[in-house]
This record gives sequence, C-alpha cells and structure tokens, in this order.
Amino acid sequence: MHSPFKLGYNPLIHKLGSIFTLTENERHALENLPMQVAVIKADQDIVREGDHPSRCCLILDGFACTYKVTAEGRRQIVAFSIPVDIADLQSLHLNVLDNSVATITACGVGFITHEALRDLCTSHPRIAAALWRDTLVDASIFREWMMNVARREGASRMAHVLCELLVRLRAVGLVEDHACDLPITQVEFADALGFTTVHVNRVLQQMRTDGLIELKGKRLFVPDWERLKEAGEFDPTYLHLDDEEAAA
Repeated sequence: MHSPFKLGYNPLIHKLGSIFTLTENERHALENLPMQVAVIKADQDIVREGDHPSRCCLILDGFACTYKVTAEGRRQIVAFSIPVDIADLQSLHLNVLDNSVATITACGVGFITHEALRDLCTSHPRIAAALWRDTLVDASIFREWMMNVARREGASRMAHVLCELLVRLRAVGLVEDHACDLPITQVEFADALGFTTVHVNRVLQQMRTDGLIELKGKRLFVPDWERLKEAGEFDPTYLHLDDEEAAA
C-alpha cells in the first residue's frame, strides 16, 4: 500500500476540510470519532449485497470497488474507491445494502459505527451537510459512468475513466507530474467498462501507440493531459472539486 498519510493525519478532517473551514469544535469531534482500523487483503469483500451493516467503511489505503453481480455471476463494477472515500456511506440511512464493496489491493480500512456517525451529524449539522454532499457527488459520478458505458466507445471510454482516476488521486496527493500508481487489472477495467479483457488489452495498446498513456507495471504516466482529456470527452465538473484541483 502506498499512502500519503502521515502519523497524526486524520482523513476525515482532510476530506471535510477541503469542502469548508472546520471550527475547532468540529475538528475536535472528528479527531475523537471512534474508528476501528483493519487491514484487508486484496480481492476480499468488505461488505456484501444483502448485508445489514451497523458501520461504514472509510478507505485509508489502497483501492476498492463497488460492484453488483448478475444471476449468471457476471460482475459489473459501478465505482472505484480510493483513499479518503467512504465506500458505503449510504448504509447510514439504508438498512439493506444493494451492492457489494471489495478490495482491489490490500486496503487499510477504518470502520465507523452508524451510531457514532449519527451522533456526530446531530451535534454538528455542517458535518452532516458535508456527508450528504459526499453522497450527491457519488451519485454525480455514477451518472457520468452511465453515460460513459452507454454512449462512449473504445479508447474514449477508457480515457474518461483514467482521467477521472487521475484527478481524484491528485486531490488526495497521490499524483506527481501526471503519474500515479494504478493497480487496477485489465479484468477489473473490463468489469467497469463493459468490455472483454481482450478488448481492454487492445484499447490500452492503441492508447500507448497513440501516445495518450504510458504504462510501466502498475504505474500510469500521462504524457499529454490535454489530449487524454479530449480523447475521453472529460470535463471534471461532475466531480465537484474546487477550481484549482479541477484545473490541474
């Protein structure tokens, strides 16, 4: 796992502090929010569809995904989760999970009980509003993914997801000079994009040939950001980051 987080770093303070300026009381409440931290191996379910969870999971390190499975066993990934994402925040208000969340890499996960989160939201309405905003951004990303899978083709579909991941990873300090670790396999991209793994491989090879991306192992480098954005018809507005992060 490659984490930007240092000793004393509080991911929720970072996440909410990027939305609005926290008061001392709000910071204190977040610092004292009880959290059970665990390390979960790669390719393991954190929560499953049909579960009745009593806690939410905050991704501290690594990559995870949200997915559903058809009756025939075909998996559709509907979201990628990166550090500082609360992958199942909807479970705070929905009693039964309608999707599963699994690790892609080994992940550090912070579990926060629903009771503690509800108390936090009751005591600090601005934090409650920020968490509500987070679910709205998740919905915005889902709408964009629907457009991507339904209406874009080949390299455009892949380029859009790569652009999104690069911008989101940059916002949490995991990108340097348009390069980042990207430990997502071709099988996982296929499940997210509605491709076969053979087609994913062909698309990536073509993108390399066209100079849109460079892949060395699990390291992604984008030599021409503007060209990649153009190829993916990528407009970061739907991510609802601040202007400086989106422009980068």
